[in-house]
Amino acid sequence: QVQLVESGGGLVQAGGSLRLSCAASGGTSRDYDMGWFHQAPGKVREFVAAISWSGLSTSYLDSVKGRFTISRDNAKNTVYLQMNKLKPEDTAVYYCAATRGSYGRDWLDYHYWGQGTQVTVSS
Repeated sequence: QVQLVESGGGLVQAGGSLRLSCAASGGTSRDYDMGWFHQAPGKVREFVAAISWSGLSTSYLDSVKGRFTISRDNAKNTVYLQMNKLKPEDTAVYYCAATRGSYGRDWLDYHYWGQGTQVTVSS
């Protein structure tokens, strides 16, 4: 079992930046591929980005490519999501997740989830 705790969300103006962090405990982070998902009010949970345990492979939702960067520091058991050029449509609760398999774009691929952190982008 691994526990995940997100932090770094907040309120930012359009065009601004936020850096989300996800701290893992109860396991070895290198054993897992990691992903970020978001969920806006009235919407389903949606894939945002993912990274392999080695950090050598990443994947992104098309709408965030070039704006968001996922990274990880296995020595600190932490995965990050750097969000730049934020848009109001990025407003959502952001969740980090871990999978024992290879990362995918479907939330059902992930075994462990954090509690979420709110990101609000004002226009």
